[in-house]
Amino acid sequence: MNPGSWKRLLPWPKSERPAERNLRLQGRLVVLREKRIEDVEADFAWRVDSELASLDAAPPLRLSLKEYKRYFRDELEYPSPWSVRLAVETLDGEHIGNVMYYDVDERKRQAELGIMIGIREYWDRGYGTDVVATVLRHIFVETGIERVYLHTLEWNERAQTVFKKTGFASVRKVSRDGHNFILMEALRSDWLIDHPDEDRDAKAAGNRAPADVEGGRSGVPD
Repeated sequence: MNPGSWKRLLPWPKSERPAERNLRLQGRLVVLREKRIEDVEADFAWRVDSELASLDAAPPLRLSLKEYKRYFRDELEYPSPWSVRLAVETLDGEHIGNVMYYDVDERKRQAELGIMIGIREYWDRGYGTDVVATVLRHIFVETGIERVYLHTLEWNERAQTVFKKTGFASVRKVSRDGHNFILMEALRSDWLIDHPDEDRDAKAAGNRAPADVEGGRSGVPD
């Protein structure tokens, strides 16, 4: 399908945006904010990078920057109500990566997590851990989602360490498209045991539908 043609199939008007939009979440090292058109060149550079693509078990992007910009703009103008996509910035405003939760399932109250730190200078410095901790707190305190899951490559022990630090547990091995993954999950009930001060607000969020809230696998460097 042409990158811009899918917008004609969408059932909601261009101006309508779910309540979860316009987010700004601050962690210890990072700020997570809504995506904007100025992010396109950095996102494109990360998508065509073969090493970063391998962490996501995907081939590098083959579109031109011009083609990708059209696709990127369409995603901003016609956001999916079943996903939340955020840019990752340092506290001084440098865009260093992206995080998203997507495939939000209202009935099962679950969503999948994807994260990428695109600038290598920020690997192994705790930024990935802070991103996951920050977005997980938002999900479990501010939305009705009760389970967050992800797939990370079996050999990517560094990413698995990050996820375990933030409350994810390994569930099982999964084979897909010639790759071996570890399915990991974080449950709201378990997370609240480790974060008792968040319990009251999270209980209130549990009464809200998770739909008040892009695909990608999780190969985040810490």
